[in-house]
Amino acid sequence: MTDLHARTRAVLPDWLALYYREPLEITHGEGRHVWDAEGNRYLDFFGGILTTMTAHALPEVTKAIAEQAGRIIHSSTLYLNRPMVELAERIASLSGIPDARVFFTTSGTEANDAALLLSTAYRQSNQILAMRNSYHGRSFSAVSITGNAAWSPTSLSPLATHYVHGGVRGRGPFADLDDAEFTRACVADLHDVLGQAGGRFAALIAEPVQGVGGFTSPPDGLYAAFREVLAERGILWIADEVQTGWGRTGDHFWGWQAHAQSGPPDLLTFAKGIGNGMSIGGVVGRAEVMNCLDANSISTFGGSPVTMAAGLANLTHLLDHDLQGNARRVGGLLIERLRAVCAQQPGVREVRGRGLMIGIELTHPGTDRADPEAAARVLEEARRGGLLIGKGGGHDTSVLRIAPPLSLTVAEAEEGAAILARALNEALRPA
Repeated sequence: MTDLHARTRAVLPDWLALYYREPLEITHGEGRHVWDAEGNRYLDFFGGILTTMTAHALPEVTKAIAEQAGRIIHSSTLYLNRPMVELAERIASLSGIPDARVFFTTSGTEANDAALLLSTAYRQSNQILAMRNSYHGRSFSAVSITGNAAWSPTSLSPLATHYVHGGVRGRGPFADLDDAEFTRACVADLHDVLGQAGGRFAALIAEPVQGVGGFTSPPDGLYAAFREVLAERGILWIADEVQTGWGRTGDHFWGWQAHAQSGPPDLLTFAKGIGNGMSIGGVVGRAEVMNCLDANSISTFGGSPVTMAAGLANLTHLLDHDLQGNARRVGGLLIERLRAVCAQQPGVREVRGRGLMIGIELTHPGTDRADPEAAARVLEEARRGGLLIGKGGGHDTSVLRIAPPLSLTVAEAEEGAAILARALNEALRPA
């Protein structure tokens, strides 16, 4: 055990997870690469959990941070804040939500917490609909709507949560149905839950693509079908775009746009990629809902001038360089390469994803039984080959998660696929 590892374990809580048998200290990065304390270089296919969205050490972002820090670092929301207003204006316009208002937080967890506060206050109800296999953060309210036991450490909750089917296409009681039948079955399940629970519901919260759950998603249009049912009862729709936002899925700027038949969500939460590593989260929603609180509130750190300057520079770079289009093109190539690599691997159940958000699900060969030990071995072998990836998936962490910065080049995609092919061959080799 390294000295830093020992010091970490001595002072931080045991439940704070670390990757790898010998945990990695990342000291610096550039583009799509990072270096560790021993000088080893890695191709980064996880981006600090989908957070380094454009590139490591992007010059426009580092310059914006330095320039703003040289003027003023902090003021709070008690004072007018030009960078915050400018970023809010751009996000409100990009959200697709009419007459939108934006509230900034410091993380996706806090963004979802704020959306829950707003929706329950607006609807005067603490009943929430959430998706099975979901993940929405680590706060007391967020874990109480997380449909994944591995990430929900307490059964205590300020909310009454009811879980519905639909977030996972390839498993569960409806997996064998075609897309249209799957959607009808999930809508019927939603009707059943609403009828069984009774009472007034505040909102449905859903990730368009489930992140920690293993990059699973329903057929396009499912949440539009849900929205029709919700709208009849006045129930709000919260789209958790913490991982899917800003063009990562390639086909759309927001994940909800794959379900756009019924229009935009009432509330949309965001974080991770917009800050490119700086702590930015937030909620954007209809003014009627966003303005519903009848008590005073501020944010000490949400909307910090430095993080807002970083977000503005990062978003400008993303749009000016059409990184959504790059995610679609290079992500399409990468997923096909990975499908070809995995076709000969009996331990790979499925390769799935959209854009630069790709999951490889591992199972014991010849079964549907998850194989988290195999996923851990592949993670180690990929690191040995110079590639960093993530893992997740339901209650078993048997899905390899691949989410590079959106500026990934074709050559880097090919390189990463080749390293992963070797890692899979080594880790899944029969004993």
